[in-house]
Amino acid sequence: MCNYRCQCSKCLIVNLGLLASLLQDVFLKLMGENSTMGENMDKREALVNAAKIYINEGKYEDELAKHIQHKSESQNDDHHSHLKSYLREALQPLFTSMGFTIKEYTSASKNIFLVCRRIEHQDNVTILSYGHGDVTLGQSDEWTFGKGPYQLFNDGEKLFGRGTADNKGQLLINLLALKLVLEKRGKLGFNSIWIIEMGEEIGSPGLEQFCIEYAETLMADVLIASDGPRLKHDVPLIFLGARGSLNFELAINLRKSAYHSGNAGGILSDPSIILAHAIAAITDNRGQICIPAWRPNSLTKNIKHMLKKLPVPSDVEICDWGELDLLPQERLYGWNSFAVLAMESGNSQQPINAIPGSAHAMCQLRFVVGTNVNDIIPALRRHLDEKGFGNVSIRKSEKSYFPATRSDPSNHWVQLVQKSLEKTYGEKIHISPNLGGSLPNHVFSETLNLPTIWIPHSYAGCNQHGPNEHILLSTVRQSMALMVGLYWDIAEKHEFAN
Repeated sequence: MCNYRCQCSKCLIVNLGLLASLLQDVFLKLMGENSTMGENMDKREALVNAAKIYINEGKYEDELAKHIQHKSESQNDDHHSHLKSYLREALQPLFTSMGFTIKEYTSASKNIFLVCRRIEHQDNVTILSYGHGDVTLGQSDEWTFGKGPYQLFNDGEKLFGRGTADNKGQLLINLLALKLVLEKRGKLGFNSIWIIEMGEEIGSPGLEQFCIEYAETLMADVLIASDGPRLKHDVPLIFLGARGSLNFELAINLRKSAYHSGNAGGILSDPSIILAHAIAAITDNRGQICIPAWRPNSLTKNIKHMLKKLPVPSDVEICDWGELDLLPQERLYGWNSFAVLAMESGNSQQPINAIPGSAHAMCQLRFVVGTNVNDIIPALRRHLDEKGFGNVSIRKSEKSYFPATRSDPSNHWVQLVQKSLEKTYGEKIHISPNLGGSLPNHVFSETLNLPTIWIPHSYAGCNQHGPNEHILLSTVRQSMALMVGLYWDIAEKHEFAN
């Protein structure tokens, strides 16, 4: 051959042959890569289908029944043995079958923690997961489906039982999805750590201190857990934090005894009326908060853009209430709300013709990130004093307090989870900066300094904490597919070990 610039027929034939050979090499390489990619995609799709079949065959239901039968009521002091039996008889065998090391802890606050670890390789990413096995009181006499709260009942579309939605049923979906991935791959492809507590329904006592003390044991890259409801039962949701919650009592004590309303009415001050006016000074007549320090500064354009895409819960009757210039989604997930949970003065069941000597109300502020927590009660005190209600006392409740939290929506873990869920679901999913309710997310986002991603498997009409609590089988089936797809994708993207 003359040189690469030569245009004679002999050189052209040779050059074309070399080019064809080169293109063939590239083609075969691409085909090999695509074959591997296709094989992985086929395995993922097969696993997603296997998860749905698992539900259809009733295997999830059989396993869930074993969990529901445990009367693990953390609000019932007589049921402490049930808390331990749930961990030891229902959960530990499941973790053991997947090769997890298990350790049980009891804190000074009597809360019980189960820590389960499967560390496959020191260079793998580590996923921390959380769940709680305790439930609220069974309310056995009020159930109208099945045989009460502690026997799983299937009516064809709903699975009834205490803990089906909160949180045994959701916890079990994630565990069984993890087991399916492990059986399919022979390994997870990432490290998995679980912390299960038995006191969430009484405010997670000792959880924060436990995570401080055992931070090294719980060290991870991200928290992925499931609790709470979706916005729509058939559309997957990711939420990245929770609104905070602070309860407090307002009270006024004017005298030790009541006085006849005929003999003293008109000349004796009424504590109920004073307290009612004090409460009315906190918001206007449509519930707009009137205390400047209670109005958050975190409803940014980006957050408003996120919230605008979200629906409001379909089973909630929306009324013209709350902040006038905000959408319902913004009021629920991006703003603070004040509520009076209970009020009492005299005896409403057997009223007597007397002016009570005292009145009190249990109140609550649900608040988002951007609210100065340390100034909630002081700001209320200043406001009531300015309005002339210095005789109304404020007592902060030591229970039911949760800080507000919110992970960064642009975090790469959020992007990975969103992409995976949408791949399985086939459409866009819902993403919320935080849940409208509260849960102990601050322990993971602040104490352990992790991005937090919650993927709920229930819906707003599940009757959690009430009689007839249930979970939807259609949502369970979809959620099982979503979680096996997610665990598969995490392994494929982040596995470093051979």
